[in-house]
Formats: sequence, structure tokens, C-alpha cells
Amino acid sequence: MARLTEDDKDRNEAAIRTAMDQILSGNLPPGGKADLKTLAALAGVARTGFYPRRNRDNSPRPGAYQHLAEEFERRVKQLQDAGEIVDPRTAQIERLRTRNAELRERLTRRDEKIAELTEFQTLAISRLAAQHEEIQRLRTQLAADGTVRSLHTPASGTAPYGSCS
Repeated sequence: MARLTEDDKDRNEAAIRTAMDQILSGNLPPGGKADLKTLAALAGVARTGFYPRRNRDNSPRPGAYQHLAEEFERRVKQLQDAGEIVDPRTAQIERLRTRNAELRERLTRRDEKIAELTEFQTLAISRLAAQHEEIQRLRTQLAADGTVRSLHTPASGTAPYGSCS
């Protein structure tokens, strides 16, 4: 692989800085994130230039654009610390997490309300059953006892013993 000339490096650094500004302004390409892979793709450079390399004697040496990668990561972190979310996918994930928590809370409240209403329904049905049993007992007692008299029922629409007016 051919070595880069200083002009090529300068051109690539300018392209990386332009891509960096584009990403940090929130203008991401479709499917892109605020990461080094997207930065390299936008700038048109190999991503390997952002990472340290090893010499033949296995000693480390910095990548050609490692200083720009560190600057990019530092600026992304500063924006995130300031509460500004560069990556729209991250913002969407946060919105979905918040919505999920709200829905879980709503579901818990609904389940509590259902339990409360079920308890009320059980109590109401048992009271109605007890009242029904009492009515049945009184009807049976009325039929068996001949001592209970029925009250006179007036014709509909008339007062029982004259009007109060």
C-alpha cells in the first residue's frame, strides 16, 4: 500500500474535520451514528487511520488520524455531558425508554384498579345473594303463616287518603 503524502494527509484531515462538524451538528447520513465508522465513511478515509498501530518491533505508534478520533470522541462526550444528543437514534432510544416506563406505571395502576373492582364485585354479589336469600325466606314465611295481611294498594295515580294540598 502506498504511503500518503503530506498533501493527501492534509486533504484527508480537512475532510475528516468537515465530516466531524457535520456529525456533531446532528446531520447524520441515513443509518449513521455519531461514531468513528460513520466519520470515516463521510470523510472518505480508511477507519484504520483512527486507531494506533504497531511497528515491526511491536512498539506502538499513533494512527495517522488518531488525534482527530480522540478530538471527535471528546467533542461528542462534551455535547452529551451538556445534555445535547447528537445521535437521533440515541434520542429515540431515550424517548422509548421514557415511554416504556410510563406505560409500565400505567399498567401497574390499571392492574391495581382491576383488583379493586374485582373485590368490589365479589362483595356486591355476595350482598345481593344474601338479600335474595332474605327475600326468599320472608316470602316462604309469608306463605306458611296465615297471620300476615297484605296492605291495601290504592289505584294508580291517586293519593292513599287524600291530597296534602
